[in-house]
Amino acid sequence: MMMKKIFYMALAAMPLWLGSCSKFLDKEPLEDPSAESVKDASAAIAMINAAYQPLQRPKLYNMRIWSLDIMAGNSAVGAGGGDDGIETIQLSNFSTGPDNFSAVDLWRGPNPGILYCNTVLENVPSMDIDPQLKNRLIGEAKFLRANYFFILVQLFGDVPLSLVPAKPGDDLKPARVSKERIYNEVIVPDLKEAITLLPRREEYADQDKGRVSKGAAAGLLAKVYLTLKEYQLCIDQCNQVESLGYVLNADYSDCFGGEPRHKNTAESLFEVQYYGLTKAGFWDDENQANWLSTYMGPRNSGWVGGGYGWNQPTAEFVSQYETGDLRKDKTILYEGGPLFDGKAYKSNMSSTGYNVRKFLVPLSISPDYNTNAANIVVLRYADVLLMKAEALNELGNTAQAVDPLYLVRQRAGLTDKKSITGLSQADMREKIRHERRIELAFEGQRWFDMIRWDNGQYALNFLHSIGKLNATAKHLLLPIPQVEIDANPNLKQNPGY
Repeated sequence: MMMKKIFYMALAAMPLWLGSCSKFLDKEPLEDPSAESVKDASAAIAMINAAYQPLQRPKLYNMRIWSLDIMAGNSAVGAGGGDDGIETIQLSNFSTGPDNFSAVDLWRGPNPGILYCNTVLENVPSMDIDPQLKNRLIGEAKFLRANYFFILVQLFGDVPLSLVPAKPGDDLKPARVSKERIYNEVIVPDLKEAITLLPRREEYADQDKGRVSKGAAAGLLAKVYLTLKEYQLCIDQCNQVESLGYVLNADYSDCFGGEPRHKNTAESLFEVQYYGLTKAGFWDDENQANWLSTYMGPRNSGWVGGGYGWNQPTAEFVSQYETGDLRKDKTILYEGGPLFDGKAYKSNMSSTGYNVRKFLVPLSISPDYNTNAANIVVLRYADVLLMKAEALNELGNTAQAVDPLYLVRQRAGLTDKKSITGLSQADMREKIRHERRIELAFEGQRWFDMIRWDNGQYALNFLHSIGKLNATAKHLLLPIPQVEIDANPNLKQNPGY
């Protein structure tokens, strides 16, 4: 009976496949989710499709991941005052407690995906299906499981480890295990295996665009190795991504937006896919609309579908743009800047004087709050180039770090290569960190960077420099939600909470 329940959970989510092609969305879940009915290819695909779907939810990329940039000090909450967004305000003020809603969402968000991945990995290997398809599905599950666990260990440190679907008699109150064990036993080996099993992105048929590929797995493994300070291994994976043909888009703005040409571009390694046109409620797991434009559009402006005024860049962040950096006009709405859809921005449209422009989709493309079909970029080639530059510099190869760093800056209009040539290792380190902040702004990367640099001391020094003096070492990890500890006394709270 438990096996049937597991398959039902996976198969029921199948129509919510997040791919850009409607062929996936036309399929219905199997009526009989018994072991006998899950041996064909369509059932196996249904299970892996379910493993993608939690990525789309507000608990992860559609809300909580990008709002980490607010905690990182790039932006202010905005919102509507009062208790609107109180959980994010608490995070950004470092007054977070174990009852914080964001912490609850981020703790729970990856778990359905891990369950679905474990279901695939327990059942697909024994299925009598095409071997090439089988390998691909296993590779997809390995990548997704590694990504879900990577999110958890970065945010919470030690977490429970689950590698198989729960069965009758299993311990349903697991203790946390060390993050080192999770890196060594799950994240790194899963990604290594995914690289060997997954096809290159161009080997996917059109209806499968958006699925994870060999390049996505290599790029994520590079990020894992960089986090673990395994710099040469990081460089090796960056080189593999480069060998797979990824390039920077000619225009920075081509990485983002609601038009089909902005989705799964030549620069993109992995994106969370949306098709828009959803009738699901905002917090419903089934939603198929990207909320970034809805949230970040100037409040009550009528410029975009929704327009809630969240994630307002700070003056300190905007001041970090170098003269001539083309990314400023493509990332920030500011008074005197370029028009948006024929409309002029005024500084009184936000509390900081700025709004995010980067992800906004005009009404002509997305006419309502829940019609935005833009994807959310998780990993792109510019990130890989900056990872390579950072790893080279940390190994003392500062001169070699110039070229990958320059490629990113060159697209941004910063074509004076001499300005980043001949630097000391320390000065190059600061250049690369600055570049990551600007290039990847509001993409949910900044917090993860800050807490890995200098074992988290960089984060504390920066936060104190912008007036957030109450940020302490305990805040480098989120609290384990009290509701989870109440349900499972084997969970122990992170220090200081």
